[in-house]
Amino acid sequence: MIEIPSDLHKDLVPLVFLLGDWAGAGVHDFPGAEKCNFGQEVSFTHDGRDFLEYQSHTWVLDNDGNKVRPLESEHGFWRVDANRKVEVTMTRDDGVIEIWYGELADQKPQIDLVTDAVARTAASRPYTGGKRLYGYVKSDLMWVGEKQTPEVELRPYMSAHLKKVVTPEDVERWAKALPDDGIAFFK
Repeated sequence: MIEIPSDLHKDLVPLVFLLGDWAGAGVHDFPGAEKCNFGQEVSFTHDGRDFLEYQSHTWVLDNDGNKVRPLESEHGFWRVDANRKVEVTMTRDDGVIEIWYGELADQKPQIDLVTDAVARTAASRPYTGGKRLYGYVKSDLMWVGEKQTPEVELRPYMSAHLKKVVTPEDVERWAKALPDDGIAFFK
């Protein structure tokens, strides 16, 4: 269920489908790095200003789905303008800072992004740019990331399927919004 918070900045309404906490799993595969399944937790929040705050943490999973060790962490800020153009600034734990630009698809909750600028610390691995696709599909958040380095052409390297994390407070709020007879909702 997508709800538009009353204190959400009006410019962010096109991105409302991202809001909340998400969790799920995906696959990581890039030349020179460990191929693995990973778990992920993502959070998109707002504080009334004209951006969404984004945090993502991933970790390697063993064959039984248990956490083994951290994989990647990201922190960023997402904005959208009146023409549905999306701007993302992102910092990653490996010493990379990126500026992404893209847009919302017409008539569907999908965002295509491409890096516009990449800055790296001396300790970071080689990286020259990337693409990402985020989509809201049947109430789930799905994404795929592509990246390139001086040695490797642009190619997919991570993708995940995330489910919305539901809190007891969410359930209580939704229950209060049901019709009195409890079945009118389904008629």
